Amino acid sequence: MRTLRARMILSHILPLLVIIPILGFSLTYLLETQVLLAELSSELERQATLVASLVASYPEVWLDADTSSQFVAIVGEELGASLSLYSTDGTLIASTDSADQNAIGKQQEVTGLSEVLASGSAVRVDRSSERGNGAADEVLVPVTIGRHIVGVIRLSDPLANVYKRFPRTRTFIIWVLASGLVVGVVAAWLLALDLERPLRRSALAVSTMAEGGPLVALPEQGPREIRALLHAFNTLTDKLETLEKSRRRLLANLVHELGRPLGALLSATQALSHGAEADPAMRQELLAGMESEIHRTERLLNDLTRLYDQSVGALELDLKPTPLHPWLAEVLGPWREVAQEKGLVWQVDLPDDLPTVNIDPDRMAQALGNLVSNAIKYTPTGQVMVNAGNNAAGVWVSVRDTGIGIAPEEQERIFAPHYRGPSGRRFPQGMGLGLSIARDLVAAHGGSITVDSSLGLGSTFTVRLPSAPAPSPEHTPEDI
Repeated sequence: MRTLRARMILSHILPLLVIIPILGFSLTYLLETQVLLAELSSELERQATLVASLVASYPEVWLDADTSSQFVAIVGEELGASLSLYSTDGTLIASTDSADQNAIGKQQEVTGLSEVLASGSAVRVDRSSERGNGAADEVLVPVTIGRHIVGVIRLSDPLANVYKRFPRTRTFIIWVLASGLVVGVVAAWLLALDLERPLRRSALAVSTMAEGGPLVALPEQGPREIRALLHAFNTLTDKLETLEKSRRRLLANLVHELGRPLGALLSATQALSHGAEADPAMRQELLAGMESEIHRTERLLNDLTRLYDQSVGALELDLKPTPLHPWLAEVLGPWREVAQEKGLVWQVDLPDDLPTVNIDPDRMAQALGNLVSNAIKYTPTGQVMVNAGNNAAGVWVSVRDTGIGIAPEEQERIFAPHYRGPSGRRFPQGMGLGLSIARDLVAAHGGSITVDSSLGLGSTFTVRLPSAPAPSPEHTPEDI
């Protein structure tokens, strides 16, 4: 009983093992006592009525003992039961039963005789409680000539003869019940196999994955609960496969992103060590380049730090009441230089009546910086615009560009970690963490980020934050 199959088979056949024997005994008992004996009594009464009608046509039967004996002998040969003739006072006139031969001509105690004489109709006598030697079911029928009862016909069938019919019935019932039990066992076996098979496949697939084997989706078949289990397994498989691809992509991107600034720093260091420091202009250019690469590396490390924070659990925010207008002006100031250096038109529209919000200034600056950085990076020519405002729902900040835009099918996927768009389109480079980090930082403040974009027409990312203070300084970001 250590396997699911054995337990399921037992759970199916155990009720049959209990119910079928009970049903068999009950059915046999009912057939023997209620059906067969009832049919016997009816048959006896019919035969006795026919014999009574016949003997009423021969009055001499009641007058002459030899005639009575001959009548009983002739008619008794055609009957399967014992035939006896009684007078109205209980005297035995004739009988086919050899045990009654010594009682012929003598008055007997006949059960039911008085009822027959009083009612003038047939009476059934049930002696089934006397089952033993000589016990019988009997029928007594009055014989009427004219309006007078001249005698009584007693027809009895010994139970020993009746019980000869029962073994066939019992054998038939036993075969039917045994066949039902076999069918039940086979059905239980097949059902158990049908339920065990997907569970065994799932266990094997999990073991294979645990040992580093391939991730394989399983067919979702079987009962509803098994299909739900297999669907959950396939969902987990897809998730693990996505995470594995993200891990490999992250490692490849990390090598690429760290390789570029390290290569540039190595080249600048070699140039300085080979005499470039003697030229003030060259030295200044190399140092500026080195500083720029270090800043890029620092932003990459910040993104990786944020990714680690998300993986270990709760994100702690240092919430402070922050006036939105001066904070935005301070955060957006450095990005203006970056945009103008690239030749883009930089436009900022910040109303003076922006409210004070409860945020973590550093974390929210990182989120907004990722949006602005993407807008500048993916706008070859044109402009980048930052707007802000407030309404009854809270405050909002939008970053709009006139860059290459985002395809509709990618607008939900761009917030997934490590997502990088196809070559030649938006997000083909970098770690693929900026938008994911921005979304989770905003979500940690109780806000949201939406995107509205069309290919070739630019994109607008809108950050919405509640104006009321956040209920708790801790927030668990979405799993990535």
